[in-house]
Amino acid sequence: MLAIDTIYHEPAVEDFARGREILARFPEARRIAVPSHWAIPELHGNAGSVEDWVRIKRATLVLGVKKGLASRPNGRSAHFIAPSSSNGCAMACAYCYVPRRKGYANPITLFVNTDGIGRAIRRHAAAQGPLPAPDQIDHRVWVYDIGENGDLSVDALACDSVRDLVGLFREIPNAKASFATKFVNRDLLAYAPDGKTRIRFSLMPERIARVVDVRTSPMPDRIAAIDAFVAAGYEVHVNFSPVILYEGWEDDWRALFRAVDAGIGPAAKAQLKAEIIFLTHNAALHEVNLRWHPKAEALLWRPDIQETKRSEGGMENLRYRSGWKGRWLARFKALLAEELPYCAVRYAF
Repeated sequence: MLAIDTIYHEPAVEDFARGREILARFPEARRIAVPSHWAIPELHGNAGSVEDWVRIKRATLVLGVKKGLASRPNGRSAHFIAPSSSNGCAMACAYCYVPRRKGYANPITLFVNTDGIGRAIRRHAAAQGPLPAPDQIDHRVWVYDIGENGDLSVDALACDSVRDLVGLFREIPNAKASFATKFVNRDLLAYAPDGKTRIRFSLMPERIARVVDVRTSPMPDRIAAIDAFVAAGYEVHVNFSPVILYEGWEDDWRALFRAVDAGIGPAAKAQLKAEIIFLTHNAALHEVNLRWHPKAEALLWRPDIQETKRSEGGMENLRYRSGWKGRWLARFKALLAEELPYCAVRYAF
């Protein structure tokens, strides 16, 4: 997954223990100092290097110091979005929104001031007091999404930040961590979360994943990992994401639900919940994808059933038409209830 040969880093990185740890882990990598993790000409606007994306994602790492340490309200998948320990990803899913933020190759950026990030999260959680009442996010504690802009299972291949975050939430009485992943990293089984980290395995029909989920763990591997992570002390949910509409989608999802049912044991079933997230696309990403992965765009780009909608972040996105999407979501939830009646839906979008 990672074969780092180039590290771009802010000058202050070596002032932090985490920065020194990461640099020591890749001693042969070429180091290039940059004024800011955002200011890397070789990575910005890199639509012209689409043919080199996979190499960039596998071989390039960016190190920086996180400036903003605020937790912001969410109210969907989590109560709050925690300050990120990273952004970017070594995987190359064709529908990913993250590349819109820092070039399109957008390799992993790791922030080295993780002690400061942890202190900020701890202060924020302490200020919240107890969760007033159970809600659709959690029945007992505040939930902080710690992996909004990347995949922490892959980040854990490069440093111990994820281990530290799992340990942090183990000690915070009124909060738990949450993150979604498409990569099975069994090293995380040794992190002893003690029920205070929720890992969400993203799932979709296997034949579609082979087209759009580039460089991710195969779907059978993700399903097979669920029992092990439950036994290791994680709360394990699933993200049915993204739901992509095409001829025969219901049959494919039925097969996936049956694979989940057959692949997990009673303990996992007893605590399983799901998020359902329908595809959001973007015209700019569509144009770039046509240059490196047009087969994916045959699934993702459906203007006949999509409409433009401005996101909370100000992006002009394409989503399935609102009237139809409601009906499709109802059909999806009915199918889920038929095949996995024990799997409650926490959130659908």
